[in-house]
Amino acid sequence: MADPESFENHGVRKGKNLYESSTRYLELSMSRAEDTGTSYTRNLRDWSPEDEDMDPSKYFEKRLRTLEADHKAGKKLYPRGFSVSMSIPEFLNKYGSLKADERMEDAKEYLAGRVMNKLTSSNMITYDLVGFDGQIQVMAFPKFFDENATTFFKLHSDLKNGDYIGVIGFPGKSRIGELSVIQKKFVNLSYCLHKMPPTHYKVKTTGDWTPGNGRYPDAYILNDEETRFRRRFLDLTINSEIKDIFKTRTKVVSYIRQFLEILGFLEAETPTLTMFPGGRGGKRGAFVTRYHDDRNLKMFMRNGHENVYLKQLVVGGIESVFEIGKQFINNEGEIDDLMHNNPEVTTCEFYMGFASYKDLMELTEQILSGMVMELTGGYTVTYHADGYHNPPIEIDFTPPFRRISMIKELEKIADLRIPKDLESEEARQYLADACTKFHINCSPPQTTPRLLHKLVEHFVEEKCVNPTFIIDHPEITSPLAKAHESKQGLTERFTLFINKLEVVNGYTVENDPVVQRQRFSDQLKVDTTSGNEEAMAFLEDETFWMALDYGLPPTGGWVLGIDKLTMLLTDSLNIKEVILFPAMKPQPHVKPPPIKGEKILVTGGVNDDDNDNDWFLLQSPNTTQPDDDDDDDEYHLNAKLKDELNLN
Repeated sequence: MADPESFENHGVRKGKNLYESSTRYLELSMSRAEDTGTSYTRNLRDWSPEDEDMDPSKYFEKRLRTLEADHKAGKKLYPRGFSVSMSIPEFLNKYGSLKADERMEDAKEYLAGRVMNKLTSSNMITYDLVGFDGQIQVMAFPKFFDENATTFFKLHSDLKNGDYIGVIGFPGKSRIGELSVIQKKFVNLSYCLHKMPPTHYKVKTTGDWTPGNGRYPDAYILNDEETRFRRRFLDLTINSEIKDIFKTRTKVVSYIRQFLEILGFLEAETPTLTMFPGGRGGKRGAFVTRYHDDRNLKMFMRNGHENVYLKQLVVGGIESVFEIGKQFINNEGEIDDLMHNNPEVTTCEFYMGFASYKDLMELTEQILSGMVMELTGGYTVTYHADGYHNPPIEIDFTPPFRRISMIKELEKIADLRIPKDLESEEARQYLADACTKFHINCSPPQTTPRLLHKLVEHFVEEKCVNPTFIIDHPEITSPLAKAHESKQGLTERFTLFINKLEVVNGYTVENDPVVQRQRFSDQLKVDTTSGNEEAMAFLEDETFWMALDYGLPPTGGWVLGIDKLTMLLTDSLNIKEVILFPAMKPQPHVKPPPIKGEKILVTGGVNDDDNDNDWFLLQSPNTTQPDDDDDDDEYHLNAKLKDELNLN
């Protein structure tokens, strides 16, 4: 065990949402022992986190042997259930009014949760009982236990960090007023076979972080992103703040859903598998699969927010309709920043009959400012835009949001005079020269929409930190939006940017089928070199055109990125932080945990071109390949693979 006097050195820098030193934690534990009248010593060396120095693989084997012995002895393992009398938050609420040094020994409560931070001394045992919504300290003494002292210590010696248990006990407060459960009995409900990280060195201060506040993931007990994202179950177990992130995500979705339902919107579900790949990149940006029946149809995962099915529902008389669902983007490899690097994202899309883009901008302000107020109690959120090692910024959601005209703002900032006819070669060449002048890279094909996007991204979007509507998008970049009623060549479309991220896209829907067809045809002419598959997909969808022919009322279309908004509200710099199970590159596949000395077959990843299998011998510093190719070369386990095998 590490020298207790050095525990302070394990504490993380002081501040909100961080960790207290374990010395303080142990002092509180011993104070509670004194409060209960139990003798103890103040020497911290008498308090021991169990199995601290044991090798993870040996720990795993020891637990398996113990459980096997218990099974042979007739002990019933993994019971079918446990009747809890209340949750941990309910317990805290019910007995929080107890006075300092008061106990209710006649009370009998049944609580359940995971054991963490277990510490043992010669005369008492203490651990945290952690549930979904909170945790509470459990104090175990032989004098209060239902069985004798020998049984008490034997049962608790088999209890390990990570185990799920049911606790039967009564409430009590220490002299310093901290509420605990005094244990009378416990039932082991499930066993953690693997060694948990040493959380007793960094006791997390729970309940401090709330949406809109800054976070410090580097200070997490488990802070390796690769491990956290691949093993979210461990991330949620060790880093309690992660649960709060996903609670926030759920609240974001719930708020939007309730807001729209109150306005009379109907929630709909539309196909994820489609015949036509609308959205970004057309077929190039879509995941392709096949419907293997007698029709053998090629189908596409939907990859954009131009949901033709929702528009058809508006035509059918469901005038206000929304959907919260997944989009599958297969061309995000072109975008390598952490804000976008997941092929599966969640959006909310709605269509509102008889509404224009101006109505939708006001609605957007109401949704976002109201949501931020409900989640944070104010209009500002803290965000580490420049990384967690730099000071955070504040993003102000106070309505109304700023509105800027795209072309005017670009010309103003970059001192440009863009030709009015954006469909002309003159305009395309002017934009190309501007990109060259400002050293802005635009990969081929250098079409007008792509060049304009690069310039706006560089000059305009970079200045949108507080919520900002970029309005008056050109027709050449917005074929689905209705032409502006007074500004030639522009459309009634907006995009809302927050901290340089596009969070919302909205527009007045073009409902004239003749004009809409012409728009897509013109887009193909402008973008002939790249073969605009998005426009082609729309033109091929005859059901969509037939629906427009039957009459689409004046409609506003709107889509919001759930993941991006959640990132902003939870101070997350990587989209994988707000997706429970993000896409990760494949790793070598390992067979279920073997016994010592067993050869382990590690196969290539799912997408590996090399199908060769590698053999390793557990707990050996190096191994040899099987004899089938008579190769005596030694293979050394790298640190990551050893980590995988030890599962520590």
